[in-house]
Amino acid sequence: MQTIVITGCSTGIGYATAHYLKAHGICVYPTARAEEDVERLKREGFVHAMRLDVTDPHSIAEVIATVRTQEGKIDVWFNNAGFGQPATIEDLPTAILKEQFETNLFGLHEATRQVLVVMREQGYGKIIQHSSVLGLIALFGRGAYNASKYAIEGLTDTLRLELAGSAIYPVLLNTGPITSHFRQTAVGKLQENIAIEQSRFAQRYQDSIEGTGKRVPFNEEAEAVAQVVYRIIQTPKPKPRYYITKATYLLGYLKRIVSTTLLDKVLLKIG
Repeated sequence: MQTIVITGCSTGIGYATAHYLKAHGICVYPTARAEEDVERLKREGFVHAMRLDVTDPHSIAEVIATVRTQEGKIDVWFNNAGFGQPATIEDLPTAILKEQFETNLFGLHEATRQVLVVMREQGYGKIIQHSSVLGLIALFGRGAYNASKYAIEGLTDTLRLELAGSAIYPVLLNTGPITSHFRQTAVGKLQENIAIEQSRFAQRYQDSIEGTGKRVPFNEEAEAVAQVVYRIIQTPKPKPRYYITKATYLLGYLKRIVSTTLLDKVLLKIG
């Protein structure tokens, strides 16, 4: 039986993926930062649910050590944990940008480094990095999130070169709009960390807050990601990246074929 560790399973994509994989016979170690979320996962039948804070190297090490002791291996590690911090660049305090990177990039990087030690020793493995369509294109007012996902792309593209010839496969997921609590969390971060009333973009922020519950074009359910993760697990040699949702295919295609100036005009209408 294949064993996977998933970060960020309290809600949304991580939560749905854990349930989907468990139902399809995968040994799942779902993790979450909050202890109450871990306990809820255990009540739902995830006996291997564990607490993991990706910003804490010791927390990562404890999870890896436990999985190795109990299973003797880690077949797949899914770096899913992350959040979005909306704000225009001029309104974004550097401290808040660092906070975004601590989880979305530095936590992912630390987990990747630590699990690579295990995979080098066992001679195989898959590391799934949850990027985004915003790792391919940028949208207005999402600079912190855009930058964190672009950075994941660069790290993972480099890691793939460094692991060439091995049986360890880094895989990027470029996910578009998915039904989850992501947007609600992002709005909370906007209200908590950004001086909205003092910004020249105050009205735009307010419009974004009021539109949080509206359905986004090309939106898909979280199971769409879970299905791709399952396919990666079952594939001996997975592809370097997987596009998820029609939005990713469309915007990824436009980035390849149109000029930057024309693409910016399209993105401004979306954002």
